[in-house]
Amino acid sequence: MDFSFTKHEEEFRQELRTWLEEHLPKDWVMSNQKYVKDPVFLRNWQKELYEGGWGAIAWPEKYGGRNATLMEEIIYEQEMVRAKAPSPINYVGIHMVGPTLMDIGTEEQKEQYLQKMLTGEEVWCQGYSEPNAGSDLAAIQTSAVKDGDRWIINGQKVWTSYGHVADRCFLLARTNHFEKKHKGITVFLLDMKQAGVETQPIIQMNGEHDFNEVFLKDAIAYDADIVGEVDEGWRVTMALLAHERTGIGAQVFTLEQQFQDLVTLAKEREDHGQPLIKNPFIRKNMIDLYARSRGSLLNYYRNLTKTLKNGYPGPEGSMDKLIVSEITKDLFAQSISMQGHQGILSEDVDGEHSYWSNNYLYSFGQTIGGGTSEIQRNTIGERILGLPKDLRR
Repeated sequence: MDFSFTKHEEEFRQELRTWLEEHLPKDWVMSNQKYVKDPVFLRNWQKELYEGGWGAIAWPEKYGGRNATLMEEIIYEQEMVRAKAPSPINYVGIHMVGPTLMDIGTEEQKEQYLQKMLTGEEVWCQGYSEPNAGSDLAAIQTSAVKDGDRWIINGQKVWTSYGHVADRCFLLARTNHFEKKHKGITVFLLDMKQAGVETQPIIQMNGEHDFNEVFLKDAIAYDADIVGEVDEGWRVTMALLAHERTGIGAQVFTLEQQFQDLVTLAKEREDHGQPLIKNPFIRKNMIDLYARSRGSLLNYYRNLTKTLKNGYPGPEGSMDKLIVSEITKDLFAQSISMQGHQGILSEDVDGEHSYWSNNYLYSFGQTIGGGTSEIQRNTIGERILGLPKDLRR
């Protein structure tokens, strides 16, 4: 891959950099990003991005995007991380549901939902995981039964990110119990604000609230809410997951930024009057982290090159997801270890939530969400290395 950028791509980078300098909320930076979980702040930021033409740059212009190339998407991710800009609240809608609807949805669904995703008017969540299904999506038990022009949905979802603020859910339900395991599943665009939908929070060990349990008791959906065909939802599901893992791979740039933060920490904190970075043991561990994070970036670029040649993402996205999430966990473990007793404090001396302990606790979830590390290893073994299938499946 040619690592240099064209003149046009550098102009694109400068345009975005200038826009961020003018529009990035000043109180966001000044407050040490404390609004990160405020849905009102994040919806407003989503709208700001949309009005500036940066809401979903990869989308076609007719749907509100910029027809951005894959290289422009990479530059976008780099600049957003460099500026430490807030992440859009509607990640599921923009990076997963929206592209899937463009591929498979009806014209009515595109017209009804796509623009509201961009503006933040409607936030989406993903209704895949269930308590007894784990990473085996085909084992879902939530059922949808036909009743005239309606579908009556009952069951339970779990680990539903942003379910407590979501307006709509991209929901998997079993509509045929007599078909094979991967048949008989249908995807619905479910209204989360109706009486038959109840969300309960799952408080993470860092004290924050991203995940939820969702209980469905005689919830209602209509034929117009079905994506694709009845009983043929597995194909729709795989289409959405391919978009999800492609987006996760871009977290390699966040990892780069986090490593630079670790270097700053090692320079600023002292032990017995010496900066931590002078400690040979700490230097050795940081060199190891640097080599691995740099390797993950080069591997990402290699996978990106293949995507550019093929025109579509392949299973290599599982490599990026696995490597980045595992290194992230090790990076924050190192940050905790090198701070000694201070590393385990949940608050800094000024009372602000500790960046390091908070992200250390959150990093364990990154090896689970979007497909566990074990699932990624199976995908790499079977679909990239050509190894035999897992005997348990």
